[in-house]
Amino acid sequence: MPESSHAKNLTFKDSEGLRAVLDRMSSEGGGAWQSDREVADLMSYAASRYAALARKHGLDPWEAAAAAFDAMRVTSTRHAEDPWALVTRAVQVTCIAEERARGLMCSVHQARRPRYSVFHDAERFSDRENALVDYHPAFRVQPPDYHVSEETVAVESAMEDAIALFALVGWYADTARAGVEYVCARLADAASRATAFEQLRRDHAARALLDVPQTAWRAMLRALLGSPDPAQQNTAAGRGILLRLLVGESLESLLHDDRLLAGLLENLPRRRP
Repeated sequence: MPESSHAKNLTFKDSEGLRAVLDRMSSEGGGAWQSDREVADLMSYAASRYAALARKHGLDPWEAAAAAFDAMRVTSTRHAEDPWALVTRAVQVTCIAEERARGLMCSVHQARRPRYSVFHDAERFSDRENALVDYHPAFRVQPPDYHVSEETVAVESAMEDAIALFALVGWYADTARAGVEYVCARLADAASRATAFEQLRRDHAARALLDVPQTAWRAMLRALLGSPDPAQQNTAAGRGILLRLLVGESLESLLHDDRLLAGLLENLPRRRP
């Protein structure tokens, strides 16, 4: 930025001349910085003086001039051995902080502090040459294992047989399927069958979803999970049909369990008209 002809003749280009201007501004009060003609020339000179430094850090020369203005108003600058050297250093520090703040995506105040400035500039993952999975092990995902275990097959088979049992004794097929699948999902998250029974017994949302009365809901739970009575824990009624199917009992065998069938037949849910 070229200097004006008037600015070339001013004495503030050397340190003692700058000190004289700063002393005069201090004695005349803060308002002098707004109205004094020499201040305007001083700021134009500062913008020209620090233009190259500003461009080096991606700033406008007038941003560097603003940093110089802030430094000039500090009392220690007037009393420094070399006022211009102090102003130059202050402008340099501010330019570096401004550039770091843009890179770190933080405030200039934070960028001046070592606890933040030690970090590298923020960057997009898409700008990296390496793939995202190479950046950190946490981003690595193992390919899904599509192998279906024997245990999974057995559980699915038991669910289908349980649904078939309910349908064979007269329960609606959609109600039977929705109920068995819901109970099995909750059972998988419960600590035990007894815990699952108690949680499901109080699950009003499930009954509303299935649209079955409380008696039918309790009958379904007893049939699937077994009776919660500890005295029947080791009996067929205490084990429930899901466990009985999983340990190898057949659907045909369950259909010969008169007590089981009676409990389901007595509590058939009826569709509302």
